[in-house]
Amino acid sequence: MAAMEEADSDDAAASAALSELTALLSPSSPAAPGAAEAALALSGSASGRALLAGHPAALAALCGLAASASRGSQPALAALVNASSEPAALEPLLPAVPSLAELLPSSGAACGVLANLSRDEAAAPRVLRALGPGAGPLLRALSAERPPEELGALLCNISRVREGRAALLEPSGWALRRLLALVRNPNSASLRRGAVGALRNCCFQHENHERLLSPELDALPLLLLPLAGPEELPEEEMEQLPVDLQYLPPEHRREEEPEIRKMLLETLMLLAATKAGRQQLRRRGSYLVLRELHGWERHPEVLGACQKLIQVLIGDEPEAAMQNLLEVTIPPELQRRLAQMDAEEEEQRRKEQMETAA
Repeated sequence: MAAMEEADSDDAAASAALSELTALLSPSSPAAPGAAEAALALSGSASGRALLAGHPAALAALCGLAASASRGSQPALAALVNASSEPAALEPLLPAVPSLAELLPSSGAACGVLANLSRDEAAAPRVLRALGPGAGPLLRALSAERPPEELGALLCNISRVREGRAALLEPSGWALRRLLALVRNPNSASLRRGAVGALRNCCFQHENHERLLSPELDALPLLLLPLAGPEELPEEEMEQLPVDLQYLPPEHRREEEPEIRKMLLETLMLLAATKAGRQQLRRRGSYLVLRELHGWERHPEVLGACQKLIQVLIGDEPEAAMQNLLEVTIPPELQRRLAQMDAEEEEQRRKEQMETAA
């Protein structure tokens, strides 16, 4: 009982101290920079983040300071990035989304807060609504010459919901072209991962496939290029590839991150879910790129994804009722068997990898 009373007393003292700190966070206060630094230090621990997330007044004060041009704005933003990772911070921070969005595209920290708030799929539509019609601030950040790295996670999060995909699929197509350009961004794996994740999520709706594969966007060469190596192919095979994939220079390198290579293969697998998509992948030499990748790849999960896509491209066409694989309902028993087969394949790859290492 005494220990519980002592804990309650400590909590009350911490809450009182946070209330005092909150009063100092006004942009007009000379003490604001120091108070913001104290809040940032507090947010560095799990207990501190939980304390901030449970104190709406402190979060509101940090948001007001972060949106100002005063000296404490940067540590205030950094404290919000940490605090926004707590689920309890969602409700208090949603009203501040428009003011934080005004800091885009220059502020990576503001992107980080929005990415944390939209991490839960149920919260993503609410963040999008708070961003305003068409998610304008998000698209402004996407159009920046050097988008902040934190934008990658935000793009991936919002594209998991239909409203987010609709914003990225705006009529002019420039947002999709920008995502495709970021697939080869040399400066940030986070941006590449986010762009590929957003494109993959857009491909879950098969009605988007035709547009992505159309001459207007011509996404296929841009998705294949990070999977292609500098290997020399016979001339008759080279001519089957899109021009952008022919005669790559010796210094060309595949995407270095296994997770991103896997996501690219998953995106191509989704595009191959329809008959028209499979036909285009076959006609434009995708198998040749995948064949060379298969010989080069050493990461088990990526290798497995590559093998599955190759099987789809070289296999027989499914019967008419199953040509759109995204609309096929798989019986539960078959789902179970497929999951078991995947697990067995993974176990076999793991054993082979251990034998090779030995």
